[in-house]
Amino acid sequence: MELNYKRMKTIAAATWKSPSNIAIIKYWGKKKNQIPENPSLSFTLSKCFTETSVSLVPKETKSDELQLQFYFDKKENIAFRLRLLNFFASIQKDFKFLNDYGLVIHSANSFPHSSGIASSASSYSALAAALCDIETQLSNKKASSEKQLLADAKWIKRTSYFSRIGSGSACRSLFPYASVWGETDAVKNSSDEYGIGAENLLHKDFKTLCDSILIASSREKVVSSRVGHSLMKGHPFAKTRYKQAESNLENLLPALKAGDWETFGNIAENEAMTLHALMMCSNPSFILMNAHTLSMIESIRSFRNSSKIPVYFTLDAGPNVHLLYPKSYAKKVLEFADYELSGLCEDGKMIHDFTGNGIEKVK
Repeated sequence: MELNYKRMKTIAAATWKSPSNIAIIKYWGKKKNQIPENPSLSFTLSKCFTETSVSLVPKETKSDELQLQFYFDKKENIAFRLRLLNFFASIQKDFKFLNDYGLVIHSANSFPHSSGIASSASSYSALAAALCDIETQLSNKKASSEKQLLADAKWIKRTSYFSRIGSGSACRSLFPYASVWGETDAVKNSSDEYGIGAENLLHKDFKTLCDSILIASSREKVVSSRVGHSLMKGHPFAKTRYKQAESNLENLLPALKAGDWETFGNIAENEAMTLHALMMCSNPSFILMNAHTLSMIESIRSFRNSSKIPVYFTLDAGPNVHLLYPKSYAKKVLEFADYELSGLCEDGKMIHDFTGNGIEKVK
């Protein structure tokens, strides 16, 4: 139902920014209710984020139906509104105010659509933060500061939990530098229900990790992540993959603590290639890389071998390449990217990012 929100009094409102993240240990395959089949570890980005404002307004009619308007880049977006209605239907029992008020949501990304950045991770984590903020406002009868909310472990856990309901990887976007999601003996307090911060697992050099996203193609992915995850059910290599992810995480953790870029890079590349291999031998089969992706990979490996600079790559479920490297080598790596890789990018498009501080309340 449409709301004439411009003439309505706002009951409560909150605006949050949340970054995307790039997984090193990949989450691929899930159980019911967005529970992962294996643990994952990701780095939190900085410049690639979603900013989402949620306003609570009176309902125009007495109805149990959720009254929602959604705007993306200041334009009403009906298609995404329908996706959000499914999300809200699954959490309405947990946020009682959704039964009593209408919602007006405005959202925008700092990065282009279909640019190889996980927009579902940043958008659902920003939305969950705004909802949990409003819930706190209504409960306390006043607004809480960003500092108060981010210092509240229960609030962070709840926000991460509902981020996961929207998009699994979204639960990892809240935290500074890095996050682990998925229960594993290798990481204390890890959980399938929500992500946890992994800053304490990192050497100082990994807290300034750089990520240059090389846009091999800006076309829509040939297969959605939802479909990709579903293909792991009955996959002939599923059980082996989940054991591999656990093993890779166990080997990655001491490397992250020691500042061991070679071990980190080898595992990152192994995880990326495994993800794409799983899709190639699924039923139906999908090839998510293109010729430019492969050329970029060859060029990166050649540059690393000749320069001895610890520059590595990872991939999400698409053709675009994430170039990972230490901040101390940024000048030389960016020169290499401009000279050898930009010509392989669609219209020369690259996005240069780095690790960030997680979610942020916008005043």
